[in-house]
Formats: sequence, structure tokens, C-alpha cells
Amino acid sequence: MPFYIRSGKRLPKRVTEVAIQFKTTPHRLFTALASELLGANTIVIRIQPDEGISLKFSSKIPGSAMRLRPVTMDFRYGSSFGAHLDDAYTRLILDCMLGDATLYARGDSVEVAWSLITPIHEGWKRNTDSKVNDYAAGTWGPKEADRMLEADGRRWRRP
Repeated sequence: MPFYIRSGKRLPKRVTEVAIQFKTTPHRLFTALASELLGANTIVIRIQPDEGISLKFSSKIPGSAMRLRPVTMDFRYGSSFGAHLDDAYTRLILDCMLGDATLYARGDSVEVAWSLITPIHEGWKRNTDSKVNDYAAGTWGPKEADRMLEADGRRWRRP
């Protein structure tokens, strides 16, 4: 099961989410023409800034004709409960002031993380041939990231 992570600074939109895109079924329930219009079924778990879950899938439009349309079932925490959620930093600062370390990493886990990352960082410093793929601010990242997914027959989902 391949998975891809995209992360960056100054992307066009501030968003933290997990998108699960389902494969198309090997058999087609609808006609070939209608099947070509079907997009991939997707579940998106929005972590920040607009917490919630959405499910996108294609549905037959009522009536005798075979017409399909993408629809989205959308749950947004803020609008469903009428509550404003504090951003992550506000919550962490409050927890710090209250002495609640629940959301903080323990010292031993931070040490293990650095022990894993430090050799990679040192290797990058030693290998002057390694290349970081830069991208312009306000874009979705380097073209190399697009080509990487295209080589696998995929493309990035635009939030």
C-alpha cells in the first residue's frame, strides 16, 4: 500500500490533513461511458485548521438517465458544534501553564527521534552532491514531486 507525504512551507494553503484515496473497482457497475466520469472515492481527515472529516464519492442523479455526479458528505467540527477551536499552539501553551504534559513528547522519545535523524542530517552535510528540490513560495512544491507520483500513475490531491 503506497503512501505519500507532502510537507512544505509557504504552500498556497495552510492545511494539515490525511487523504485516503480508494482504488477503482476492477469491475464496472455502470456503463463504460458513465464509469469514465467516476472520480476516486476519497476520505479526508482534516486535522488543521478546519477540523473534520469528508467523504467524496460519485452518486447517480435521480431519474431514469444514467448521470453521475461527485458528492461530498462533510463533517466540520466547528460548524457542527458551534464552537471555535483554539489552534494547536494556544492549546499547548495553556497545557504548559497548567502543568499538563499529555500532548508533549517525553524526553526519551525525543532522544530516540534525534538518534534516528542525526545520521541522516550528517550524511546530507557530507554528501555535497545531494540536491534539495526548491520551489517557489505559493506553489504546491517542486516539479520533481509531481513527476514522482506521475511515474507511479498517480497525482497529488489538491486540498
